[in-house]
Amino acid sequence: MRAIVRDSYGPAGGLSLRAVDRPPIGENDVLVRVRAAAVDPGVWIFMTGRPLAVRLATGLRRPRVAGLGRDLAGVVAEVGAGVTGLRPGDEVYGTCKTGSLAEYAVAPQQRLAPKPANLTFEQAAAVPVSGVTALQSLRVAGVSAGHRVMIIGAGGGIGTFAVQLARASGAAVTGVCSGSKAELVRSLGAGHVIDYTRQEITGGGERYDVVIDTAGNRPLSTLRRTVVERGTIALVGGGHARGRWLGGFQRQMAAPVLSLLGAARVRGVTAREGRRSLEELTPLLESGAVTPVLGATYPLGDAAAAIRELEQGHPTGKIVVTVG
Repeated sequence: MRAIVRDSYGPAGGLSLRAVDRPPIGENDVLVRVRAAAVDPGVWIFMTGRPLAVRLATGLRRPRVAGLGRDLAGVVAEVGAGVTGLRPGDEVYGTCKTGSLAEYAVAPQQRLAPKPANLTFEQAAAVPVSGVTALQSLRVAGVSAGHRVMIIGAGGGIGTFAVQLARASGAAVTGVCSGSKAELVRSLGAGHVIDYTRQEITGGGERYDVVIDTAGNRPLSTLRRTVVERGTIALVGGGHARGRWLGGFQRQMAAPVLSLLGAARVRGVTAREGRRSLEELTPLLESGAVTPVLGATYPLGDAAAAIRELEQGHPTGKIVVTVG
């Protein structure tokens, strides 16, 4: 099979498309014929080995897994002896453990769910990491009907899902994005949009019950000035290219302590990928209440270019790689 692989940590120029063996499957694994995959900041982190703390899990000197990518949508090719509920030929979406930028990938059965019938493979591949992160962000923040919610990074991979999910829950949504994405964010359900290139998020003086920060580039002191007393700040972003050791993730790690130091509740969001969250998203996707927003698409051989676009910052929606 063909796969995007690398021999060491580094920039996208170190990636190559090579012929490799199909990965073996374990008793509770599923071999998926990948039809589409997606890239997100996590792909960049695993590619570069930055922040350095990630190497404790992925390999100190060089990556233990040569492949890249987690999001996928495709067709079940083979199942392990312990797999139940899935069989060859089933269309699925979810996350894998061997690298989804490849013609075949292995995923634990608990990370896969049947693909929503109305989505293309490209749309479905955009969902697992960003959609699940958005869903869990709203859950952590306790978003419910009547809440006033501000979503920072509303035009990005996580943000476009978060806007739609918050609106579907009955919240009043304000999206923060660049002016070029304003109409998109309004079309997703935001009643108000702040163009951060023209106005700081504190400029209007409004206060929100919940602030979901997917960008990770504003001081916590600024975020605190946007929430009501005992409002909630959910910290999602901050790991992409910031900080040598922790890359900005220290804010999520310190969230319990930060909550004690001010009037706002601060919650760090670490998404747990899995079938249960995908199955919660599926009816929303099939009903049209939530629609994946696709940015640029690239063929597998141009996966490095897809990651370079991500690295430049502020992509619209999800960048997707088509595999076949």
